[in-house]
Amino acid sequence: MSKLFKLLKAIGLIISKPYLLNKIIEDEDVMRKHVEKNYNLPAGLPVVNLLTLFPEFDETISPYGFLDGSCLSIDLAFLCSLAKKIHCKNYFEIGTWRGESVAVISNVSENCTTLNLPDEEMRRMNLSEDYINMHRFFSKELKNITHISANSLKFDFSQLSERFDLIFIDGDHHYNSVKLDTTNAFKLLKNEDSVIVWHDYGINPETARWSVLAGIMDGCPAEKRNKIYHASNTLCAFYTNENLKTYQLKPNQKPDKYFTVHIKAHELI
Repeated sequence: MSKLFKLLKAIGLIISKPYLLNKIIEDEDVMRKHVEKNYNLPAGLPVVNLLTLFPEFDETISPYGFLDGSCLSIDLAFLCSLAKKIHCKNYFEIGTWRGESVAVISNVSENCTTLNLPDEEMRRMNLSEDYINMHRFFSKELKNITHISANSLKFDFSQLSERFDLIFIDGDHHYNSVKLDTTNAFKLLKNEDSVIVWHDYGINPETARWSVLAGIMDGCPAEKRNKIYHASNTLCAFYTNENLKTYQLKPNQKPDKYFTVHIKAHELI
């Protein structure tokens, strides 16, 4: 098949199915080159060792479902340790899902707010009732959590009266959504000590997800971009005004720490 024929076929497919253009624009290799060219991050974000942040890192997280779509347990432990470190009073997140992350943080933060797509909007997307009904499973009964039903791409964040110590972005991970959520998050920070965490910055703890990183960097104020890091061993990127010792992640690095994992199950009736 000639290159010209392939090009014409591709154009025809895009005309008939415009959504395919997003797959080209958000191709991971395209996004990697964008990040490398514009931000000189050929290997992804600089990495901060968890033990640099928390020299005695030791967390117990609950509730945790070990189910599809959950954060890694280490991600929630990181988030919980951050909340304690900055004495988080007001926490905000985008993307509720089963409510695990906000339920975990509600144990250490006085006021928690979580925003997720309205059920009716998910129905219009032809998502199953079983999937929709699982939203807020762990968080809906907790008294210090406020649930907002809204699309973060359309929501007027100025109507929020609070400003936040810790913001967790774990909604739609496509480039445009990450970029807009990032822009809005920086406007919601309470003060210079406030922190933003992005989930799924990594495909795994050693590999960047370039479309998410591009959205983070493009949505971040220019003067803040040198304060965004990857938390080691997690899928999380984070912004902090703190100056931190970093290193560059390389494939197949020798482990510099290990973790002790204790798992206890509690039956739900």
